[in-house]
Amino acid sequence: MFEVIHLKAFRDNYVWTLRDSRVAAVVDPGEAQPVLDYLAAENLRLVAILATHHHQDHVGGIAELRQRYPVPVYGPRGEPIPTLTHPVGGGDRVSVKELGVSFEVLDIPGHTRAHIAYYGADMLFCGDTLFACGCGRVFEGTPQQLHESLEKLAALPDDTLVYCGHEYTLANIGFAKAVEPDNSALLERETSDARLRRDNLPTLPSTIAREKATNPFLRVMRPAVIESANKYLGKRVSDPAGVFAALRQWKNQF
Repeated sequence: MFEVIHLKAFRDNYVWTLRDSRVAAVVDPGEAQPVLDYLAAENLRLVAILATHHHQDHVGGIAELRQRYPVPVYGPRGEPIPTLTHPVGGGDRVSVKELGVSFEVLDIPGHTRAHIAYYGADMLFCGDTLFACGCGRVFEGTPQQLHESLEKLAALPDDTLVYCGHEYTLANIGFAKAVEPDNSALLERETSDARLRRDNLPTLPSTIAREKATNPFLRVMRPAVIESANKYLGKRVSDPAGVFAALRQWKNQF
């Protein structure tokens, strides 16, 4: 059996580390040193690297890690990541045999043009597409693509653990409260997550159920969310993609 450990990178990145007593695999190692330090301290051997998209704060540490551990590197086949050894896309499976775990690869474009996620063992590693109480910016895709990607993730089982790439939760909750100020589940989440951050603990993993209850980007059919989006735009929209695009534009300026 393995456990999932968070390693901090840069200011607010997490390198998710799956480990047992002997080996480890990492997701989105933007820098190598936190991983190397942890492996040395715990006497672990790195066996695999998984990348969700090409941004440097998610892949920048891969080359250095492979100098020490020449392991397979999985990542999106449609993005420029020169350190990949195993390009993958939606429908593929990634197995980390040493840990006895296998993941389905999901295509979730929008933040970047070929962003992927890894889903398996009731866990979702989703990079910068779905955040706790938020979502990524639209850099290379379209709002429609990102909306569809989030809908795909929202359709996963409610108890799926959500491991995203950054500790953005409290800031995201601030925006979510502007959209849905009367959402009691959101207010409860703010209290519990603020307590975690005061203790320097991560607010992650979240769950799909929690995101559906509190994340405005997964609640674009809710009347209160639609009304807030309309108030921001100064015109009427009601289609889910249109509401999503309004929220994403609003969040960019929040």
